[in-house]
Amino acid sequence: MVLIAAAVCTKAGKTIVSRQFVEMTKARIEGLLAAFPKLIPAGTQHTFVETDSVRYVYQPMERLYMLLITTRASNILEDLETLRLFARVIPEYCRSLEESEIAENAFNLIFAFDEIIALGYRESVNLSQIRTFVEMDSHEEKVHLAVRQTQEREAKNKMREKAKELQRQKMELAKKGGKPSFSSSGGFGNSTGYTPVPIVGDVANITNDVKPPPSYTVSKPTPTSTRAMKLGGKSRDVESFVDQLKSEGENVISSVANNVEQSGHKAPAIKQDIDGVHLRLEEKMIIKMGRDGGVQLFELLGLITLHIGNEKWGRIRVQLENQDVRGVQLQTHPNVDKELFKMKSQIGLKHPTKPFPLNTDVGVLKWRLQATDENLVPLLINIWPSEAGDDSCDVNIEYELAHTDLELSDVNIYIPLPIGCNPIVSECDGHYTHEARRNQLIWSLPIIDSTNKTGSLEFSAPKSIPNDFFPVTINFTSKSSFAKIKITDVLLVDDDSPVKHSVETVLFPDKYEIV
Repeated sequence: MVLIAAAVCTKAGKTIVSRQFVEMTKARIEGLLAAFPKLIPAGTQHTFVETDSVRYVYQPMERLYMLLITTRASNILEDLETLRLFARVIPEYCRSLEESEIAENAFNLIFAFDEIIALGYRESVNLSQIRTFVEMDSHEEKVHLAVRQTQEREAKNKMREKAKELQRQKMELAKKGGKPSFSSSGGFGNSTGYTPVPIVGDVANITNDVKPPPSYTVSKPTPTSTRAMKLGGKSRDVESFVDQLKSEGENVISSVANNVEQSGHKAPAIKQDIDGVHLRLEEKMIIKMGRDGGVQLFELLGLITLHIGNEKWGRIRVQLENQDVRGVQLQTHPNVDKELFKMKSQIGLKHPTKPFPLNTDVGVLKWRLQATDENLVPLLINIWPSEAGDDSCDVNIEYELAHTDLELSDVNIYIPLPIGCNPIVSECDGHYTHEARRNQLIWSLPIIDSTNKTGSLEFSAPKSIPNDFFPVTINFTSKSSFAKIKITDVLLVDDDSPVKHSVETVLFPDKYEIV
């Protein structure tokens, strides 16, 4: 079938939301939608009507119609099956079938429509997959969050350094028998002129009388261990940020990038190419594990999308390298040459003379892996809550990076707490934050890799029982492909010459919890 457009309209003929899937003028599509109400036969049970050029397939939904406009040559059975899927999508994003509710969720509906139809042809997807794909993160948002997190870390480090300097000066004055003098601005009378100000999101509370700041993380110092330095080191943060930008398709100037990798102290210079070929490899994990061990659910969903910003690069092939040994199920887009993919691991159109769509994110390859093997879980979390004799619990949590070839960034482990509980942390690798309003303890680790593949957190919680600390949820990002699928090159169809391109790879858990 070739689907021209999908729309939701009222029975009076007013179009609320419409999505066009093939090239057609705005006047033409508006004319087709305006003609539909006049063509519906009265007193019949048909769900389609034809004109000389198109076929309307529709389904009544209370006071609305879910409408598909197809070519007359399309298979009516396929049209009806696709219509049913479109009709099931509407209640997924709208609480009621009212005009105002449809308009309010118009963008979510359009995104869902785009997952069903690509280049005018039906995708082999179900409702669950549509919901999964629509909820995927955006590239711009992840770049923005990475920049903001780096700025917050730098601001926190700077504040800590200033606080230590003020404390040192206060101790030196105390040794000399003098008293610290205050300037009119409320700070110490020194050459720095610095007045400590709390930073949003930090766990420290610095009062106006400039007392020695409390420790930001509670951990037992171990002279022979450098784990904490590795986790919180500034150079690793900057290096990780550069790597993250590279993995997300940003072109970092090589000379500056080398300086960053060698010293870890120079800010990267970023230049984004928006006129070439960009590929995004995105993998999403859904993991559910029992508190006593065992995998209840493991699912990996992957997708490669292609974006071409210049028509001269429309006729290309994408070369892949597949090192998967776990049995990942691959599926190419219907318009992709399957034989070419099987023989050469290349993604190209069935008709080489036709170009890929311009300025559109096109899904070209997707994959799926589902199992209950614990060896597939990249980050294992072991939780041991034990009851003490005073109606409290001692909680020990350990993590272990099972796949040491992965580097996980911005790892956050969310531990629920009883209402009103103030946990007492005795040991922590990394950082922790107690969010009293949300009744949770957040264990944060900037990076987990082969150099710090294990770590632990210990705390006690008064007036609690072991069940209070579940479910535990985990979030992280990674720049590596879990399925071992790699984009190695982009080639022109005519002469196999290489094409300048950027590749963005991201792995993250959509849902990862210990129940």
